[in-house]
Amino acid sequence: MYGFIKVASAVPLVKVGEVDYNLQQMESMIADAEGKGVEIIVFPELSLTGYTCQDLFRQQLLLESSENAVMMLLDFTRKMDIIAIVGAPVVAGDLLLNCGIVIQHGQILGIVPKTYLPNYSEFYEKRWFASAQDLKDMNLRFAGRKVCITPDVQLFRTHKGVEFGVEICEDVWAPAPPSNKLALAGADLIFNLSASDELIGKHNYLKSLVSQQSARTITGYIYSSCGFGESTQDVVYGGNALIFENGKQLAEGERFALDGQMVTAQVDIEKLRSERRTNSTYVNAQRNIKYSMLDNQFAIRNIDCLPLEKQIEFKLERPVDPHPFIPKSKDMDASCEEIFNIQVMGLAKRIVHTHSKTVVIGISGGLDSTLALLVCVKTFDKLKMDRKGIVGVTMPGFGTTDRTYNNAMTLMETLGITIREISIAKSVTQHFEDIDHDINIHDVTYENGQARERTQILMDLANQLSGMVIGTGDLSELALGWATYNGDHMSMYGVNASIPKTLIRFLVRHVASKIDETSRATLLDIIDTPISPELIPADENGNIKQKTEDLVGPYELHDFFLYYFLRFGFRPKKIYLLACKAFSADGVGAEEGDDLSTTFDQETIKKWLKTFLRRFFNQQFKRSCLPDGPKVGSVSLSPRGDWRMPSDACSDIWLKEVEKL
Repeated sequence: MYGFIKVASAVPLVKVGEVDYNLQQMESMIADAEGKGVEIIVFPELSLTGYTCQDLFRQQLLLESSENAVMMLLDFTRKMDIIAIVGAPVVAGDLLLNCGIVIQHGQILGIVPKTYLPNYSEFYEKRWFASAQDLKDMNLRFAGRKVCITPDVQLFRTHKGVEFGVEICEDVWAPAPPSNKLALAGADLIFNLSASDELIGKHNYLKSLVSQQSARTITGYIYSSCGFGESTQDVVYGGNALIFENGKQLAEGERFALDGQMVTAQVDIEKLRSERRTNSTYVNAQRNIKYSMLDNQFAIRNIDCLPLEKQIEFKLERPVDPHPFIPKSKDMDASCEEIFNIQVMGLAKRIVHTHSKTVVIGISGGLDSTLALLVCVKTFDKLKMDRKGIVGVTMPGFGTTDRTYNNAMTLMETLGITIREISIAKSVTQHFEDIDHDINIHDVTYENGQARERTQILMDLANQLSGMVIGTGDLSELALGWATYNGDHMSMYGVNASIPKTLIRFLVRHVASKIDETSRATLLDIIDTPISPELIPADENGNIKQKTEDLVGPYELHDFFLYYFLRFGFRPKKIYLLACKAFSADGVGAEEGDDLSTTFDQETIKKWLKTFLRRFFNQQFKRSCLPDGPKVGSVSLSPRGDWRMPSDACSDIWLKEVEKL
């Protein structure tokens, strides 16, 4: 449902060589997992016998006991839908193989032998086991079933169409892991049965390795490694349970736990497939699979899992970040500086290329122009240019309030730039007379006339001063088309073009924490000022009357919608599901460290989702002719880069789905 699949990494308690005990532990965890709606569960390497049996693997009794345990596990799972992947030794002719056994509905779906056997330092698996590379296709009778065991790539497919593969421990440490081939052959998920001992510094390397492999293959990677109960004769096993999705950790178990443990997560298969379709490098790499198949270098064995007998009601369990554009790095200073550096380097190149001595920027006392001004200041400082070359222009009009005017003037003064004040009231009044528009009718003509007059002033000043106009509009406004065409829509370089409103607020707050007291107070008041174009006269108390978020909706929601609509191409139904989780009243959707200050009910989310989609489609014509500007994050609306959409595309199918929510 909604493209999610629930998986589990389980680390049972074991007793080395005590197969019956180990089986009981695993059966208990399988039953618990199915009760929680888990669809696939993976256990550690050789979990039925214990990994550390050493030369006991040569004992016929242990091998037969392990095979009998698999038979009992088949019987136990006969009426269960869950797919279990367990580790056990398997005799195949003259070979003993270290295998992952995939089980469902009392059937063995497949047996996957380990490819790379470590035989260095504390590991000496080749003493007991053969590699999958030593194997030829073979039909054998195992656990009372006829099973084909093969060295070929084995791809399992669930009833939902989710494809997964299996690799074992050392396989992922190899230069060319089997999971590379599995992913390129179509695997959405990789399950790793492992037995990795603990050494100083190894755990961080392991997590980095699994994260990178998940990211490189664009898969969900579910890792389960041996824990308490394994022999500590020479080494210790910490019991690592990890679940990653395209490099991001979804779940992690407790290391060095004395009890069995299981971690679960819902992996978003739709998101993974969207990433793959977008990534042309990944698609090109898949050609190697096709060529290798033609050259008979390897074959793919497709195995269909059995259909489910029970339907489970879907409930989204994973947390959803309400502010996906805001960095979640532990070093927030470094993240903010990186964003500023991208903006600064983009503007610096444009200034050097055009030999501009000045930049002209409209300062309204709002968030967008504040960030753009801070970028200009940092750029001039980096180029060792006099800040007086930054010409800040405040252009009070019919809707300008004392609060925004004073903040604009104070900010320019404290930053030491050149200040120009040019009222637009007289020129706009004359313009309305020229076109015969009643100045008392506060319609779109009234508003846009002011916006275009301001842009004309900035452009003409730039010509006069041999400079360039710096755009202040942001990504959120571009998505909604909340800009006057050929007004604030236009500039000579738009430094905020790929910065959404939620991130702008975050960046300005970051600067405020590191600046002088006067500037800090001004910046914090700008952050707290309602977002407004101030094109309608203030109320009777002189306060802002025209509030943007009252008209088009909360930017928190629109930025959320924009991220998932553009980044992954999600349909409205799924975006709505994620938003309801992220902005739920109890805050369960917020990730750790995220200050979720706003909650929205389902009707509110639906209302503004419809507005977002309607405006996004209707306003594409403004994005088709955007000024240049630097890409900062993973989402951009530049018609020269990330987003190329016809201006007359129809939004009906998206809006109809919203209506049905």
